Amino acid sequence: MNFQIRDAIKANVNGQTAAEFKDIVEDAIARGEEHLLPGLGVFLEKWWQQSSPSERDAFTQKLEQGFAH
Repeated sequence: MNFQIRDAIKANVNGQTAAEFKDIVEDAIARGEEHLLPGLGVFLEKWWQQSSPSERDAFTQKLEQGFAH
């Protein structure tokens, strides 16, 4: 991913509340537009960096389940 995109996304959401992040994620998923995927990727990256090993394990297990169907 281009680092300028990553930096722009971070700057655009700096200071958002948890409720605002939830709205952003739900809106991006509901729209299903591919150009929103880099933003979700930046969110995932930030979450991953701040998550415990058990949170990461739970997340990857949910991914495994979600993509098994």
